[in-house]
Amino acid sequence: MCLILLAWQAHPDYPLVIAANRDEFFARPAAAADFWQAAPQVLAGRDLQAGGTWLGVTRNGRFSALTNYRDPAQNHPLSSRGALVADFLTGNETPENYLARIASSGVRYNGYNLLLGDGQSLWWASNVSGEQRPLAPGIYGVSNDLLDTPWPKVGAGKTAMLQAIDCLPDDGPLFHLLQNDNIHPDEHLPATGVPQEWERLLSAAFVKSPTYGTRSSTVLCQRHDGWQTFDEQTWLTGAQRGVRVRYRFAVTA
Repeated sequence: MCLILLAWQAHPDYPLVIAANRDEFFARPAAAADFWQAAPQVLAGRDLQAGGTWLGVTRNGRFSALTNYRDPAQNHPLSSRGALVADFLTGNETPENYLARIASSGVRYNGYNLLLGDGQSLWWASNVSGEQRPLAPGIYGVSNDLLDTPWPKVGAGKTAMLQAIDCLPDDGPLFHLLQNDNIHPDEHLPATGVPQEWERLLSAAFVKSPTYGTRSSTVLCQRHDGWQTFDEQTWLTGAQRGVRVRYRFAVTA
C-alpha cells in the first residue's frame, strides 16, 4: 500500500478514520476484503502470493496497516511484510507489546511502516528508522517513506483528509481524495532511487499504469458508539472499477 491517511481522535464522533490506497503490480494475485475463514474475526484483503495482508480490522476493534519503504538498493528476497499485519490482527497483544516483541526481527524484512491500533491507542513503527511510538491526536499521512515525510501526495492528502472528515458520515469525499490522479511537478518530487518517470507516476495519490497501479481504495470509520464501517473499492487495469465491498458492524469485546 502506498498511501495511508489517518485521523486519530481528530473528530468528535469518529476516533479513527482511515483513507488508504494500496498500489501493486496487477499481476500479483490478491483477494478482496472479506472475513477470513481461518480467523473469522479478521476483515481484510489477502495477498494470495505470500498470504499476508496490507490493511485490516477485527470485530473487537483492532486495526493494522502497512506501507513499504521505497529503496531499490535495499530490496532483498526476505520475509513478507504483510505477515506483520496478519499476525497482529489474529493475535491479542497490545500494539506496544506486539512492537516490543518484534523489535529485534526488523532485519528479516525489507523496509516498512507499520500502524497498529486496538481502540485505545494507535502506534507507528518503522524498521528503517528503528522508531516505535504512540500517536497523539491529529492528522497523519504515510506513503513509502517515514511517517509524515512531506511528499507532495502526503501533504495534499492530509489537507484533503482534514476537510473530508467534516463530511462524515458521508464517506464520498474520502473516496474522492483517494482518486486524485494529479502528477506533481518534478521540482517537488523525492529522489528515491527509481527512474524519474516512475517518480512522476508514483507522485499521484491514485497511480495509473498498464502494469502497476492502485489496486484498492479503503475507507475505515470507527465511531465512538462502537460501530465501524469498512468500505473498499478494488481497481483493475485502466482504472476500471472492480469489486466493491462495504461492511458495517459493532465492535465486540
